Amino acid sequence: MRFHDGTPLTSADVKYTYDTLLDEAVASPIRGDFAAIDEVRAPDARTVEFRLRHAYAPFPQRTTLGIVKKDGLKQNIGTGPYRFESWTPGDKIMLSGNADYWGGAPAIDRVVLAFAPDDNVRATRLRAGELDAAVLPPKAAAGFRGERGVTVYDVPSADYRGIMYPLDQPVTGDRAIREAVGLAVDRRAMVDTILAGAGEPAYGPISPRTPWYEPSVERAHDPAAAGRLLDQAGWTLGDDGIRVKDGRRAAFTLMYPAGDSLRKELALAVASDAKKIGIAVEPAGLDWDAIEPRMPKDALIMGYGSPYDPDYVNYEMFHSAFKGQGFFNPGRYDNPKVDELLERGRGSVDEATRKAAYTELQKIVHRDEVWTYLVYLTHVYVIRGAYDGITPGVEAHEHATGGLFRDLHTWKPAG
Repeated sequence: MRFHDGTPLTSADVKYTYDTLLDEAVASPIRGDFAAIDEVRAPDARTVEFRLRHAYAPFPQRTTLGIVKKDGLKQNIGTGPYRFESWTPGDKIMLSGNADYWGGAPAIDRVVLAFAPDDNVRATRLRAGELDAAVLPPKAAAGFRGERGVTVYDVPSADYRGIMYPLDQPVTGDRAIREAVGLAVDRRAMVDTILAGAGEPAYGPISPRTPWYEPSVERAHDPAAAGRLLDQAGWTLGDDGIRVKDGRRAAFTLMYPAGDSLRKELALAVASDAKKIGIAVEPAGLDWDAIEPRMPKDALIMGYGSPYDPDYVNYEMFHSAFKGQGFFNPGRYDNPKVDELLERGRGSVDEATRKAAYTELQKIVHRDEVWTYLVYLTHVYVIRGAYDGITPGVEAHEHATGGLFRDLHTWKPAG
């Protein structure tokens, strides 16, 4: 196995990659995922030894980092099926096939990755023939179904959308408000209309498509119960139909990324359902640069989720050590029992112990209504032309693993 410049990949490169990741000065956002590593050794060119500080059950799944050439971080050199050619910020990345790839040269020998975060722009460019393939929201993809020369792939995922609440704010910090919203939102209607059936209701951070799922967290759509809950918590209806408690209106802002049509529709649906029980939700479409600094104070339609080990995502999302660290635990959740369960789950190698820990975690996160989970998505891909070698599988959050395109190097024109 050789890098694109012809030099061999050795254990020294693996050690360099992990040592760099673990360097506090580098400040990698995923450094916490590898905190169990005490030392990485390279005793010979073909052997790597990982010595851990403690037992860490998900570790084998963590050893999937792309390996960087020693002292080569700025060279854009890898060992993969495609070589880096150029990058135009905000526009595209150009790649060319690596004829010397250890797995064989890819049949598709040139790839242009176009940046088009707006859903409607992607659909328009695909329709115009500017793109050969794209991920689209279900409604946008519907117009391509049945079109000659186009294939639409519906791929199951553990990718959820939900409401992230800032838990130390006056309104969203009141559990009665959060629980009432969780009872009021009509998840089935969201799946049927906004997702055009391409998904399923979500009730927690662990997908029902995995063996770790705890079904007791599911709840019925019950606006009447939501109203009674708010009454009992002292939120009384005002003259304008919005509830008030201690002189404060039951109102909060719900942000979403402006170019994401699906999250926009979810935010609007939440606002409509919440209004029926006397809560005013104000949707706000913003770009991510504006969203991030406001997360400590305003709710957000967020997405996460993984079909892999439940330690993934959930440790950073709910452990108090990550409070307010960007998109990790942005609501600043702090529950010592949850911290203990997360640590037990990752620190044990006994499957029953881990299953019990994550079952209890789901129940507590549900009880505390840390998020209001809305839907799990079916990822929809539209591809022009016919190819062999496309292998769908249950996918993680949309930009986590490359999705259907992760095996692009195995695609071959059909026939």
